[in-house]
Amino acid sequence: MSYSLQLYTLRNAIQEDLPGTIRKVAEIGFTQVEPYNFVATAQELGAALRENGLTAPSGHAPLLSQDQDQIFAAAKELGITTVIEPYIPAERWQSAEDVQATAALLNEAAKRGAEYGIRVGYHNHQWELESIIEGRTALEYFADLLDPELVLEVDTYWVAVGGQDPVDILGKLGNRVKFIHIKDGPLTTDTKAQLPAGQGKVAVLDVIAAATSLEVGVVEFDDYSGDIFEGINESLSFLMASGEGIKA
Repeated sequence: MSYSLQLYTLRNAIQEDLPGTIRKVAEIGFTQVEPYNFVATAQELGAALRENGLTAPSGHAPLLSQDQDQIFAAAKELGITTVIEPYIPAERWQSAEDVQATAALLNEAAKRGAEYGIRVGYHNHQWELESIIEGRTALEYFADLLDPELVLEVDTYWVAVGGQDPVDILGKLGNRVKFIHIKDGPLTTDTKAQLPAGQGKVAVLDVIAAATSLEVGVVEFDDYSGDIFEGINESLSFLMASGEGIKA
């Protein structure tokens, strides 16, 4: 297992100076990143990653609302091997029929991705945990509808905000979980209140240990009231100090 950084965390800095931001990420000690909406920036981003010795094992892209061929082609150019749908709105998680429809669409996307040698995944927010379908969270119900090659990236913070125990949910989802988002804070929807890993209410190390098939732990802040570069540095320092031999 290794660590990565979701570049959405640095979206404001990236907008101002993409190459300089990527250089700072490498200087902090990350060797991997998780790009978002990368089709438009693939060329510039790819050059910055290569220049700084960074790789992108996974990336976020709106597979169910934008051109999948464009997304998979850009992913291939960047060396991304897992493309993750980052967001399906809350209203689509309230009924079994809607969840079944979303799963079917992602299964189709996975078939398209396979033609490019790329795996498809899904990333949750809190509403997939707040919604209960047939006695289980909508996320668990959804996972059972996915083709075997589809993977999950569990945002462990939003699981907790959604009222569930991330350790318990990770155990239930089992080896489907190949990525997690590592973030911390007071477990509220106030994103600016989020904190570096180890400084909030999430039992971060227990959560990581519960993801037994984890490939990459992805550090992310949805927002932050302090200096964001200091925040990601503190998160990485905590994680590296807690897990010897784990590369960033």
